[in-house]
Amino acid sequence: MQFIRTSDAGFEAAFAAILEDGRDTTTRVDAAVAEIIQAVRSEGDAALLRLTSRFDGWTPGDTIALQVTAAEIDAAITTVEPGLLEALDLAAMRIEAFHRAQMPADLVVPGADGVALGLRWNALDAVGLYVPGGKAAYPSSVLMNAIPARVAGVARLAMVVPTPGGALNPLVLAAARRAGVTEVWRIGGAQAVAALAWGTQSIAPVDRVVGPGNAYVAEAKRQVFGRVGIDSIAGPSEVLILADGNNNPAHVAMDLMAQAEHDEAAQSILITDDAAFAEAVVREVEKALLTLPRRAIAGESWAKHGAVILVRNWEEAVGLTNRLAPEHLQIMTPDPQALFARIRHAGAAFLGRYTPEAIGDYVAGPNHVLPTGRTSRFASGLSVYDFLKRTTWVEADAAGLAAIGPAAVKLAEAEGLGAHAASVAIRL
Repeated sequence: MQFIRTSDAGFEAAFAAILEDGRDTTTRVDAAVAEIIQAVRSEGDAALLRLTSRFDGWTPGDTIALQVTAAEIDAAITTVEPGLLEALDLAAMRIEAFHRAQMPADLVVPGADGVALGLRWNALDAVGLYVPGGKAAYPSSVLMNAIPARVAGVARLAMVVPTPGGALNPLVLAAARRAGVTEVWRIGGAQAVAALAWGTQSIAPVDRVVGPGNAYVAEAKRQVFGRVGIDSIAGPSEVLILADGNNNPAHVAMDLMAQAEHDEAAQSILITDDAAFAEAVVREVEKALLTLPRRAIAGESWAKHGAVILVRNWEEAVGLTNRLAPEHLQIMTPDPQALFARIRHAGAAFLGRYTPEAIGDYVAGPNHVLPTGRTSRFASGLSVYDFLKRTTWVEADAAGLAAIGPAAVKLAEAEGLGAHAASVAIRL
């Protein structure tokens, strides 16, 4: 863990090292993924059966066994504790309400010169949802990926989830039912992404693939992009906390660890203007690492990628935040809105002492699928817009074409495109 001060002579070099911290996996899997994708493209269902047996440790008798039936989902839901179902329902309601508020309206610009213009929004026809399986089973990710698609109007939501040993996670299936998923398949890895992108005899192709996965899934999404849309190639998670000395050090320490426990490559950073508070937070982190269930993961993340930055004032903190462009930003100061107003780059912000980032992972409402690796400089979190596309339209009458057509003819001729010019001029 780095402890640096903006007053230090070597601060810029130390901060640059944090910015350039290579936390993405260095494992090269592109060749292996390309081979898997080609197998699915050429063999279809047969490749899915073979690869499921190879990677997931169970052998489906046929492709029918790969699809999870409605009866299986019903049975799985009955095993989920009622309190968990209530929590799932609360999360789903809040996520749906927030994403419904995002829905855009069509645009019509009447033309006084006889040329009317407009823009129309349409939902994608089909979306594929990748959901991690086995120990990494996240029903919250099902809600965050599926609900915006359904709100946007996507008719077909095809979910793929690996099932090591053939076992399904009941809460993941409950989330799929609550979110409106229309079909669920027991497949994972690069082969699942390939099936969604190219289709097989049993699985129809989709228009976009979203959802988190391991290095093979990320590389498969990269390779099928263009054939289908994708949400992003997400890297390890990160949080930046801006906190003054009036906060409880134990609270801030646990917020840092909540991010660190995701992955050994996750990054947790604290920026504060109070040296004693910074030291108190570090001590509380050390205490937490003695008791957390995932202390080995969180400890490695904190040791390799964690940082505490002591600033002289909050003006410095704002500048550093915009350079870090964090996935998650917590602002724990007396007037967090005023500070947030000066920050341009963050995937999602959590304002105030009673708004830990973890509340956003589950029940707040905004999406938890966010840009990582400083990409919030140019990217945004998942929303209904990822499942919509825009079509512009133009409608001109004779007078309208006469008004603007001659300019089009001149420009087409200047570009040497005679048919373009003639297509307009012939109507004038």
